[in-house]
Amino acid sequence: MIGAELPADWLDGCTRMLAEVAATGRRPRREELDARRALGELAAASGLGLRAMVSSHLAAARTDWPGVPGSADRVLAALQQAVDAFAEGYERAQRLAVRREEAVRREFIDDLLHGRSDLGRLAARAERFGLRLAQAHAVAVAQGPEFYDEGDSVARQVEQALLGRFGGRSVLLTTKEGRLLCVAPGDQEEILSHFAKQAYAATDGCQVALGRPQSGAGGVMHSYEEALSVLELAQRLDLDDPVLRAADLLVYPVLGRDRQAMADLVRNVLGPLASARGGARPHLDTLTVYFDSGCVSAEAARRLSLSVRALTYRLERIHRLTGASPADPAQRYMLQTAVIGARLLDWPATEL
Repeated sequence: MIGAELPADWLDGCTRMLAEVAATGRRPRREELDARRALGELAAASGLGLRAMVSSHLAAARTDWPGVPGSADRVLAALQQAVDAFAEGYERAQRLAVRREEAVRREFIDDLLHGRSDLGRLAARAERFGLRLAQAHAVAVAQGPEFYDEGDSVARQVEQALLGRFGGRSVLLTTKEGRLLCVAPGDQEEILSHFAKQAYAATDGCQVALGRPQSGAGGVMHSYEEALSVLELAQRLDLDDPVLRAADLLVYPVLGRDRQAMADLVRNVLGPLASARGGARPHLDTLTVYFDSGCVSAEAARRLSLSVRALTYRLERIHRLTGASPADPAQRYMLQTAVIGARLLDWPATEL
């Protein structure tokens, strides 16, 4: 072995070339440099260190230094080309290996999030990435004003923040369709909370949805889909909270499960508002703000930039048109449910 790692025959072609360069003054041939590149690729695939190999080239040149007078410049130039070709092949092999690893990781993430692989095989592949799918896992999804990709500055900043605090505690950070994702054990909510905080800071104000912990090999997929549904729900309902937890919003999927029944409720309860001056929208917005304000008239009036008297007049008009009073506890529930349904169905913009 030369240089403790490289087999001696790996350098035979190089030493012969240097000897001929010294004797004749010729330049290295293309096939000789191509051979150096091929050996560099093979060395990288074999896991040999580049520093040791460069040192081996230099050591061989020093040991077999040609004694031809005036040949030093020619030999050094040829040696530089040989080492450069060797390093080029080595780096090319490394880049290919990185791309293959990235492709394997991306394929695994796609299968994990969409359940496109045999669950038993998926669980075995997950261990390579630090996940034990027999445990419950939860997924947080951050959606911001920009499209985020794996390896960009935002993703790296969030990853460094999480790894700096939690190390390799079975955390998977990635991107999907322009969103940032974090997969963590279901019993370690502090990881997802920290992810939400860091993602919000790195993206200058994204919105993060946290799916509920789900068990089994398909648990990650179910939690991911739940987080996506929460983001979609937030968009339809104009929910602007920076962090939304699926566990806190379960009532909305329940209400929206029977679309026809919800459409009938909206049509029968709120339909008469369409006959009001200006249409249904101003009155629907009034009800939305009133309910979001906890049915406190002063707060609702402030948010709507109205006087309390003007707000009271609107609520009375809604009562006259719909026959339901927001001030009556029994009728208030029906009205509030109908208002939620209208937001879910995008009424009155969408005809029911």
